Amino acid sequence: MKVWIDIVNAPHVRFFKSIIRYLEKQGEEVFITTRRFGDVHRLLDLFEINYNLVGLHGVSLEEKLIRSTQRAYELSQIISREKPDVAVSKHSIELPRVSYGLKIPSVYVLDNEHAIAANKLTLPLCDKIILPKVIGPEALVRCGANPDHLLPYNGTSEITHLVDFQYNPDIFRDLKLDLKKDKTILMRPEPSLASYLEADCRTTVLSPIVEALEDQANILVIPRFWEQQQIFEDDDQITLIQPPVDTFSLMKACDLVIGAGGTMNREAALLGTPVISCYPGTLLSVDAYYIEKGLMKRSTSSEEIIEMARELLRDNHKHQELSTDDLFNIIIDNIYESANR
Repeated sequence: MKVWIDIVNAPHVRFFKSIIRYLEKQGEEVFITTRRFGDVHRLLDLFEINYNLVGLHGVSLEEKLIRSTQRAYELSQIISREKPDVAVSKHSIELPRVSYGLKIPSVYVLDNEHAIAANKLTLPLCDKIILPKVIGPEALVRCGANPDHLLPYNGTSEITHLVDFQYNPDIFRDLKLDLKKDKTILMRPEPSLASYLEADCRTTVLSPIVEALEDQANILVIPRFWEQQQIFEDDDQITLIQPPVDTFSLMKACDLVIGAGGTMNREAALLGTPVISCYPGTLLSVDAYYIEKGLMKRSTSSEEIIEMARELLRDNHKHQELSTDDLFNIIIDNIYESANR
């Protein structure tokens, strides 16, 4: 069996890593494509995953349309030669279009019901759509998804990220971090270039939060883009973390995570680290799920976030356990089922 996996964003590397390793151990051929965007190709290098670099990500709407069209064209040529038995992705725009056009069964993993434009371009073309139960089917059907193709599970996609995680308690030392305070906060700016979020990558909602807390804790920031790095690099009380690094061990070692995105917040929550989400967009169902389970706090008010942070740094945090379905095996089973249909 040949499996085509298109990995288009940095968090998806960890999502698919254990799936790729498993398939390869079973003797299956795995053909991986990616695009030049953020740290995705560097993370693939870090985990020693072979890949084919195809296309770029645009910034403006016009650029995104042109880059996606070019990438779909290039992938069409490549995949028509490779002839995979099944195509698998998480929020790839191009894979559903190419697999549909070439009559390749597709397995699509989704966790963002607010990415309306992306969902309209992809969901009508997908054969199997694996999604958290907390995302109501109505939002996806409105985007063109066939309700018979929806496969809901209990949990969120981040549970696969920790399948083979081994904690490194020496992560601070290995990164040569000069930490002068007792408490350490890890922060992650918002995904400013995402089509589902109206934001400027030259500013961030984290700025006033950093300013208020940097005298009370070590502040580590993992920027997404060069422009976000520029925001913080003149502040000598902030340590900028340059990916790729072992972010799981880093999050677990920190006393608090404050994130303006989504994936890293949910990963930290599963690792047992207190988390405050300051994501500036509409609350995702998967984040509401974590908040309801007591695994995450959320606010878009800087003053409220600062007070939450101070309280969490003072208190001993008790990790809440999360009961989930076995998403790893759900994906594996659907890959084999689709390839053999």
